[in-house]
Amino acid sequence: MFYRKDKGLRGLKLRSFAFLGSGRKANILLPVPPWRGSMTGDVLIMNKDLTTGDPWSVIWRFCLPLFGSVIFQQLYNLADSFVAGRYIGENALAAVGNSYEITLIFIAFAMGCNIGCSVITARYFGAKDMLHMKTSVYTSLISTAVLCGVLMLGGLLLGNFLLEAINTPAEIYADSALYLRIYIWGLPFLFFYNLSTGIFTALGDSRTPFYFLAASSTANILVDIFFVTKLEMGVAGVAWATFLCQGISAILAVIFVLRRLKGVQTKEKAPLFSRVIFGQLCVIAIPSILQQSFISVGNIIIQSVINGFGAGTIAGYAAAIKLNNLVISSFTTISSGLSNYASQNLGAGILPRIRQGFKAGLRLVWMIALPLTALYLLGGRLLLGIFLEDPTADALSTGLMILRILSPFYIIVSAKLIADAILRGTGQMKQFMIGTFTDLILRVVLAIVLAGHLGSLGIWCAWPVGWTLSTLLSLYFYKKGSWENRTASD
Repeated sequence: MFYRKDKGLRGLKLRSFAFLGSGRKANILLPVPPWRGSMTGDVLIMNKDLTTGDPWSVIWRFCLPLFGSVIFQQLYNLADSFVAGRYIGENALAAVGNSYEITLIFIAFAMGCNIGCSVITARYFGAKDMLHMKTSVYTSLISTAVLCGVLMLGGLLLGNFLLEAINTPAEIYADSALYLRIYIWGLPFLFFYNLSTGIFTALGDSRTPFYFLAASSTANILVDIFFVTKLEMGVAGVAWATFLCQGISAILAVIFVLRRLKGVQTKEKAPLFSRVIFGQLCVIAIPSILQQSFISVGNIIIQSVINGFGAGTIAGYAAAIKLNNLVISSFTTISSGLSNYASQNLGAGILPRIRQGFKAGLRLVWMIALPLTALYLLGGRLLLGIFLEDPTADALSTGLMILRILSPFYIIVSAKLIADAILRGTGQMKQFMIGTFTDLILRVVLAIVLAGHLGSLGIWCAWPVGWTLSTLLSLYFYKKGSWENRTASD
């Protein structure tokens, strides 16, 4: 954890931060240099300082475009399932849903890079150290390119093995493999788009990512339908549509990031790579990658259990989990925004605002959770119909069961993700990981055990148990966080 000590130095303040591993003892000192840059023109307008103003108003205005972004991001994912289920068939929907669990591994790495870059960049931005802020962005871009190349090679070599490992049914295996292979070729677009989004939000700009997503997601739906209905490309058309639209978005996003950085003036040229900053990025990114990766691996294990119940259950799960992920991704995106808020305020040394931000974030996610819970409980059948045209009884009953079991617990898991935002934004990654792994381990173990006694119902019941216990842990760590122990003396 970091805290600030201010000392006068010719009218300036020298900021120092201490990382607290446990308790009140400082283990690592991270010097934060004084402000070395300035922003002018449109850069000043687009980049927003989250360390001033009423926390509720700041978070609301900052996170509202992020919420809109996640809606369009999910449209990206939903479009594939929608087109596959409505225009190709139930097996195509099952194939896309089956491959989706594997693609979550790659998304985990992309999101980890996003979070690591975002938190560290926001911290330097909050400290008004523009030189190191720019270097953190350049370092992130270089390291992400290397990581992406390694994952592409691994994915192409091991994709079929992973499909076999999750017991992919023979009738959907070929389509699953085709979709996955095309998706892997598009990984550079996935990584650099997510990284660009993290950079924008670190600088307090949540609108630019929204504009990109709104345009690309809308285009993705139209291209999906065109490739499948007019060109009759089948599952390949769904995959290539995503590849094309996300590719254009990623290229434009990176161009905009580089232009934004060019407008930030510094007294000296920012280094393109820094080992120190790379280490700081790893401290945040690696636990985030591990968190997302283990969740993805856990989902793959759960998917393998689900696959044992047949194509109807797989299709119902694929449809329902898309709707569920829409909600969870909304909470997660707001959580990432709140991490940037916490990190900027940590960089500025204004620690009381972090507690105020937690309360504001909690209000915001609950305003989203309650109506969505009601929508899923009352309109689940209609929503599932978006993906399932003339569904089998098994597919429809499975989808409805999942929504009715999970949706009442959205208010609980949303509180966990807001607490996690503060833990991550203030560097308490150990506590963050404990809460996350508790959720994952419980869900996987209980899904396997209960499926043997209750059938597929047991799998869905495992979610609320994991969510509830991990929420209690995350809230406990937030309340007992070492950053709070230092606010009184700062």
